[in-house]
Amino acid sequence: MRIFIKNMVCPRCIQAVQQAAEFCGIEICKIDLGEVETKEKDINTEQLEKFDNVLTNLGFERYDDNKTRLVEGVKAQIIKNIHHSDKALKINWSTMIADTFNYEYNYISNLFSTFEGMTIEQYIIQQKIEKIKELLLYQELSISEIAFRLGYSSPSYLSNQFKKYTGMTPGQFSKLLRNNRNPIDNL
Repeated sequence: MRIFIKNMVCPRCIQAVQQAAEFCGIEICKIDLGEVETKEKDINTEQLEKFDNVLTNLGFERYDDNKTRLVEGVKAQIIKNIHHSDKALKINWSTMIADTFNYEYNYISNLFSTFEGMTIEQYIIQQKIEKIKELLLYQELSISEIAFRLGYSSPSYLSNQFKKYTGMTPGQFSKLLRNNRNPIDNL
């Protein structure tokens, strides 16, 4: 049986959902962002209700309809490509999304906008901005390296987009992070 779950975005989410399933006596054969495949063909109503309650307490939600499944699948695919890949992003998003989900991109885009209140492009930018923040926090890559890794045409384009969405440049954001860090001696 396949169960679809909203709001799974990282490996910790996968772990939390797996623990929730185990707590409810549901045996999992495979788990990925937004999707759980169980060993059982059918799960009884009582188990599903218990699982729903545990998921809700963890900030997740189970869903069944195809349109929600499609939108959540698009979000999971974007998150995987931006947050869980070390490869440089050289993706034609519209082609990749249309090919992955076997629908016309315009249909997916309109559906996404209706459900999420933003375009797919805005969601991609939002995820990229979050990834930039994460990479700046670790201070392992330069702005040029971050721009290349996230598929920006130039470091200045990345900086302009970052400032537009956060109100500060990547350099200002990094400085703010450094000023707010506690040295290990102060812990």
